[in-house]
Amino acid sequence: MTAALIAAQLRGRRSGSGWTVNCPAHDDRDPSLSLRDVQGKVLVHCHAGCNQNSVIAALKSIGLWPETKSSSRRIVSAFDYTDEDGTLIYQIVRLEPKRFLQGYPDGGGGWIWRKSKRQVLYRLREVIEAPIVFLVEGEKDAETLRSHGFVATTNAGGAEAPWLPQFTEALRGREVILIPDNDVPGWKRVMKIARALLGNAARIVVLELPGVKDTTEWFDQGHSEMELVAQLDGVAHAR
Repeated sequence: MTAALIAAQLRGRRSGSGWTVNCPAHDDRDPSLSLRDVQGKVLVHCHAGCNQNSVIAALKSIGLWPETKSSSRRIVSAFDYTDEDGTLIYQIVRLEPKRFLQGYPDGGGGWIWRKSKRQVLYRLREVIEAPIVFLVEGEKDAETLRSHGFVATTNAGGAEAPWLPQFTEALRGREVILIPDNDVPGWKRVMKIARALLGNAARIVVLELPGVKDTTEWFDQGHSEMELVAQLDGVAHAR
């Protein structure tokens, strides 16, 4: 791997004897990463302050740095986030060993591996057409619910990701069933979202699935769609 090859993938520009690109270790909108070849090695320096280890780790995660066999990552799943018309905005890629990346098309057949300026709910087109929506933590759980016939969504970034006003707006007037991951961050996330939805959603339900970590694990234990519906009976609703 050379500085020129890395720069080409990151759509960088020539700068003196090296290259300048957007740093993949932070949300870089003004290219701040310098690359140059010295005695067969690539030297990197982020002028915005990212340390070298962070930069190299970020380059490794997107396949732009040599990996040892023991630490190499592979893509195991990818989830498309689209606009209201079904046009791709960005993609969440899951790697093993476990790591998540967000990237969006660069318009020239490649990808820019950083957070998209526009953030939307997962499966937005289905969400805006549905009167009842399940909201879970993570694309895998959303896909599990979809495979059982439910409309389900999430937002990218896990439990710590911010809940944005456009997410609330997309759910306005709908019945929203919140299923938390069964841990402290999962419950904090659901409570934060429920507060944001109050007065905006037609109805809010917080549904706990006891004895499991998440929705996927619940179905993996052999529970059915009818059992999930039955769990909703008697659950307190908020408006």
